[in-house]
Amino acid sequence: MLLPEDDLTCPICCDIFTDPVLLPCSHSFCRSCMMRLWDTGTHECPVCRKRASKDSFPSNRALKNVCEAVLLVKKDASLLDEKRNCNLHGEKLKLFCVDDKQPICVVRQASKHHKTHNYLPAEEAVVDCKEELESSLQILQGKLEKLFRIHTTSSDMFKYIKNQALETESVIKRQFEELHQVLRQEESAMTAAVKKEEQEKLAEMKEKNKEVSADVVALTETIDVIEQQLKEDDAILLKNFKSTLDRGSNVALVSDISSGLLMDVTKHLRNLKYRVWEKMLDEIDYTPVTLDPNTAHPCLILSDDLTSLHYSKWSGCCPDNPERFHISAEVVGMSALGSGSQHWVVETGSNQDWLLGVASSSVPRNKEVNARPENGFWTLCFRNGELRAMTSPPTALTITVPKQVKVQLHYNKGTVSFFDPADDTLIYAFTGTFTEALRSYFYTQSSQPLRILPEKVLVTMLRQ
Repeated sequence: MLLPEDDLTCPICCDIFTDPVLLPCSHSFCRSCMMRLWDTGTHECPVCRKRASKDSFPSNRALKNVCEAVLLVKKDASLLDEKRNCNLHGEKLKLFCVDDKQPICVVRQASKHHKTHNYLPAEEAVVDCKEELESSLQILQGKLEKLFRIHTTSSDMFKYIKNQALETESVIKRQFEELHQVLRQEESAMTAAVKKEEQEKLAEMKEKNKEVSADVVALTETIDVIEQQLKEDDAILLKNFKSTLDRGSNVALVSDISSGLLMDVTKHLRNLKYRVWEKMLDEIDYTPVTLDPNTAHPCLILSDDLTSLHYSKWSGCCPDNPERFHISAEVVGMSALGSGSQHWVVETGSNQDWLLGVASSSVPRNKEVNARPENGFWTLCFRNGELRAMTSPPTALTITVPKQVKVQLHYNKGTVSFFDPADDTLIYAFTGTFTEALRSYFYTQSSQPLRILPEKVLVTMLRQ
């Protein structure tokens, strides 16, 4: 608690002490005041008249601290008064201008600028302003919380993107290894065929050489006999002439080198890359619809090739990105369908809880809505043993539930049809007008998978 201001006043200058000193008589004075008094030749206390030496001016630190605190309080009070008063007129700010949203004094109220404005007493305006600031504070705190959530989501997405990249690279390497394996097998088969033909051709040539060698021996012997007869006596030559001549005539020479002995290189190299590619088509699956993992609910498990899905009670670690379905176990296809026609076949198998069809690209992802055409859904639903077309209200379908369902979209015609691909029987067809791009749509809460079936790839040669 501060002392009364009279107790803090210097008896000489009558102001609050500045750097007070304490005389031996216990009276205090400002140091500057005491020095001026000393310079006049007066060496006694101005209050009690007791003499004092020049060395008897120790600082009164306790009093100095109290005085400085009082001066600081007075300064703050002066600044507060300045804030409470009009800067222009120095009057109290007793009114609040509602139009300009600022406090004013009564003098400014009468000015031309504020003459037509609305006013409130400052006391009433404080209540309204506090309520408005509290409302603004709540909004800002909500925005701050949202920013914190965004920051957390961004951190999660940073880690998730790294995991996505690693998993995607792993799948790519695995699928390329499968392709490499097919190529290696085909390479082995082709090189084995070359080796086989080489061995057959070499064996054929070996047999041919064997025959030629035998003929060479026989012919050489015959030539030796004729040459020997030519050296014999004329009588002997004539005697052996017929047999010698017949022996030379009976030597049968092999025919010349026949055609077809060389390897059929053309058979092995003709359109080699094309034939390998055509062979690989038997090992490659093509699906008309690919699931978009960035839209999948965290409880949906997608296959590596993004063609099948099933439900798991244990949700995966997925970031809260805006494309993702957050409420129910849904996912859509990657490609947006905005024109033309397309179809795909889904194997439902033993799955007892599913929805299939198409959905508008803009359907809500963060709230639950009924799968109806007015909400952007054209689907077939199987649940609790009942098959229904999700119209408004749903239409029960009294047919045997197929193990496969073909979805046919004709965008320009405005139809979404469902067929049993076993005999192409129509299950149900929606008709209407589409106003935005559609995506293939899937929902399930079953651990049994829904699988998009691959289609056969046909190669057509275009000749000009």
